[in-house]
Parts: sequence; structure tokens; C-alpha cells
Amino acid sequence: TNAAVLHGKQLSFNNIVDGNSALELVKEFSRPTAAVIKHNNPCGVASADTLEEALKYAYEVDSMSAFVGVLALNRGCSADVAKFIGEKKWFLEIIIAPDFAPEALEMLMKNKNLRLLATGELRPNEESRDIKKVEGGILIQSQGGENVTAKDLKVVTVKAPTAREIQAMLFANKVVKHVHSNAIVFAKVLDDGAEVVTGIGAGQMSRVDAVFIGAHKGGDRVPGSVMASDAFFPFADGVEACAKAGAVAIIQPGGSIRDDEVVARADELGLAMVTTGVRLFRH
Repeated sequence: TNAAVLHGKQLSFNNIVDGNSALELVKEFSRPTAAVIKHNNPCGVASADTLEEALKYAYEVDSMSAFVGVLALNRGCSADVAKFIGEKKWFLEIIIAPDFAPEALEMLMKNKNLRLLATGELRPNEESRDIKKVEGGILIQSQGGENVTAKDLKVVTVKAPTAREIQAMLFANKVVKHVHSNAIVFAKVLDDGAEVVTGIGAGQMSRVDAVFIGAHKGGDRVPGSVMASDAFFPFADGVEACAKAGAVAIIQPGGSIRDDEVVARADELGLAMVTTGVRLFRH
């Protein structure tokens, strides 16, 4: 809300909500990162050595859903970024970035409806709170979801994840924190080192349905991916759906009364699984 609006028509209620979600997601990452938000859920996220690479990969996750979305960048918007958006004829509601190169502004401002927001330097808010209105009052809680690192992971299966799979797991775990529950994120590390989401299942009433939708949206990108779950698996069916989609490893909080059954099924299917002990349920 303190960003400088450089161009475009007035922000709507939903614009501000979606913009906030997009910005909070990219603030999770130190590498150049691009995130596309649609209806308050991410539909494409990627981190890479350059912002231009990250944007390309984020767009390719789900270019159909990215249409009329909100784009957030954790680096300044360059002329190459603006050129990519123009070449793809990518219609966006908002672009949020720390700043915009003059050449980028010149290209982007040709779209009179596109809102351009410059935030200045991005700073994660360690005191962030989630506030919701209910009849007769409000609910306030800490956002939670501590920054899980490799040393926090507990390998619970016979098969241990590789270093590359752990890198993908930690990336996916940061993304799934920003997806509405029940939430599943598939992701992988590409040969060039980019960390890329390959499928997202959001806002489902059952976890296995979230896995199914994430796998369906990801399609041929999912095989070889890891899968992050925002909460534990109540049954082994989500693990079975993960294996069927071609994913190879799972990161999840753990804590189900059926954890032993879930882990045993992962072993039978040849999957690696780690638990974090940190629930990321975004309601």
C-alpha cells in the first residue's frame, strides 16, 4: 500500500489483495524470482540466476492461468522483462517490482490499463500477522511457517533425497506456504540451476484432490519433480497419486495418526520423503 503507483488505473480491492500475495511470495527468495498470482493463488513461480530467466520459467508453468494475472518481481523490472511481456502479448493487471528501468516503463506504459507499482527495497516483515474479520470481531494470528532449511529436514523413508531434490523441496516448501489449503506444489531444479514450479493444486477440500489437480495442471512437467504438501497426509492416497504423477520425493510437515502407514506406502512406491514439523496451512 506504500508503493508508488507509476502508471495505470485505480487499484481495486482484489488488485490489492492479489498484489500483496504476489509480493509476499517473492520476498521469500534471495535469488531473482518471478511469481504470477491469479485469484489469490500462485499459478507460476521460478527462481534463476537472472530475473529474465525466472520470468520465462514462471510464465511457462501455466501461461493460460497467467493471463490477466498479477506479476511480482524481487528485482527491478528491466527492458528485457518488458520486452518478453510484450512479445507474449501477456495481459497483466499489475506488475510489482522494487523499481522499473526507464526503457521498461516506456514499453509498459503503452498499456493504459496496466498498473505499475514500484515498492523500493523489499524487506521481509518478521512481525507479520494474519487478520480476518468474523461476525462480532476479528481473528489475529502470526503468519507462522518458519524458514525451513536443509538441517530441519527429517528423512523418514528408506530412500533419502538427493542434494538436488532437497534444493527443489526447500523451494517448493516456500511456495506452498503461499497457496491456499489444501495445497500441493510440484517443483524441480533444472539443469541450468533454475528452481521452477511444475504444478500447483490449490484450495481443495481433500488433499488427494489437490495432488490430482497439481499433477493435471503440470502434465508432462511433473515427472522427476518433488512434491510439497502444506499439511500432513491423512491417508496414503495422496502419496499414491504423487507416485502416479511421476514425482520422486515428498516434503511434508508430518504429524498424522497414520504417518507410519503413509511412510510405509512411500517406501513401497520407491519415493523419498522428509518431514519438517512445520504446518503451513493457509486458510
